[in-house]
Amino acid sequence: MEHIAALLLIIGCSDNLEQCRELPSPVTVFETVEECEDALPVGLRTFSGQHPQIFAKCLTVDPAMEEEDAELTWDVKPDGTLVASIGAPDVMVASDSARTEKRHQTQE
Repeated sequence: MEHIAALLLIIGCSDNLEQCRELPSPVTVFETVEECEDALPVGLRTFSGQHPQIFAKCLTVDPAMEEEDAELTWDVKPDGTLVASIGAPDVMVASDSARTEKRHQTQE
């Protein structure tokens, strides 16, 4: 089984950075960060002239993280900095305390 070590993220934005979107990378995942960094200039050239501003970043992926549990989040700051990360999604568990209490009463 192939382990993913890096992900190439490419973002295209308007001149004022108010509208940004992910762009499809020619190659998305890499076995090493070095391979990703080598492909980064090609990824940027692919979209040259199609968007006023283009940003790209190689993100390290923890091989222990399950792909289906991984969540990519990114933002382009007003100063033009691309901030991105891959991590586990926040999980919130909700419970109805009245319902739980009622269930405990009927089981006694």
